[in-house]
Amino acid sequence: MIYDVVIIGAGAAGLMCAAQAGYAGKRVLVLDHANKAGKKILMSGGGRCNFTNLGTTPQHFYSSNPYFCISALKRYRPEHFVELVERHGVEHVEKTPGQLFCATSAKDIVHTLLTECEWAGAEIRLSTQVTRVEQQGSAMRLTTSIGKIDAGVVVIASGGLSIPSMGATGFGYDIARQFGLEVFATRPGLVPFTLSDTWKARAADLSGLSVPVAVSAGSRRFVEPMLFTHRGLSGPAMLQISSVWQPGESISIDLLPNENVAESLREARQETPKRQLSTWLGERFPKRFAQALLEWYPDHDLARPLAQYANAALDEWAQRLNAWQLKPAGTEGWRTAEVTMGGVNTDAISSKTFEVKGLPQLRFIGEVLDVTGELGGYNFQWAWASGVACGQAV
Repeated sequence: MIYDVVIIGAGAAGLMCAAQAGYAGKRVLVLDHANKAGKKILMSGGGRCNFTNLGTTPQHFYSSNPYFCISALKRYRPEHFVELVERHGVEHVEKTPGQLFCATSAKDIVHTLLTECEWAGAEIRLSTQVTRVEQQGSAMRLTTSIGKIDAGVVVIASGGLSIPSMGATGFGYDIARQFGLEVFATRPGLVPFTLSDTWKARAADLSGLSVPVAVSAGSRRFVEPMLFTHRGLSGPAMLQISSVWQPGESISIDLLPNENVAESLREARQETPKRQLSTWLGERFPKRFAQALLEWYPDHDLARPLAQYANAALDEWAQRLNAWQLKPAGTEGWRTAEVTMGGVNTDAISSKTFEVKGLPQLRFIGEVLDVTGELGGYNFQWAWASGVACGQAV
């Protein structure tokens, strides 16, 4: 079998690339070892798929080469994808500023992509294993479970290592190394934290409770909700900061990001000296969490009025609430990670065509590359943009 383009991976980037290449008149084949196309799309966003973010900029991505993603993101913007899904009748909602989700189901996005591939004449073969990729002069040859396939261009769109239950493997990294490309160390990103010992038990007692926080690690800071779980901490705030956190480091959690606790407690002591600390906390946190804070730090008499708290004691509470220092035990790992940090070094890849420099028959797109977005639809926008850029270039 001979094709102009063979794409390995029937996910967001691969399907987008296939449709573009097909519309350009190429004979296109998409291969995937999974039994269903777009599996990760289907489970994303709680089954509703946060398919883009209207505020996408290159600053929302992590990469050793922060300039690499600029070209593709400029050429295929969020409004382009919105126009595509609206043309297919997909209703969507903006849950938080910029974040667009399907109004009903992520199936609508997969259906849109598969329909585009059908219209473009791209073939899709699922439950197909690729065991070998080799260069054959100016072309490529693949050894697969359905036989040998010759291709003018092979596009690796196999994704990263996140959520192995969805079929994630290191296939793309293996191919990159085979052809001499550097692959940066990978680790789970956008993933919940686990805690150890005392803090794990405390978090478990509050499982299901969410509070707005500002969390910091290194030079990054995110203001988002934090969710207590039976294993540790999750929610948008923790998922965001997990992408920059390094094992062994502490994170700083501001439980009252819009309030200077030291000043507020002094004012409360001055204006309502008979008020108790428990009352002050209960006005700012859910009852269950306010009670937990008092139990975590039993260094006070519950009946003691604020008037009897010295400045040092109030400052200690301010530190606990505005700058809670916590050292996670780790993360939940690949099982629940939404993305993969690291990947194929983009220095070897053309930011315009996504071809391997010096080997245009081989290209890499999407999550397999060392480009990872923050939480909020950015990773899907990267999949669409890189897929379109590559598909149009082949």
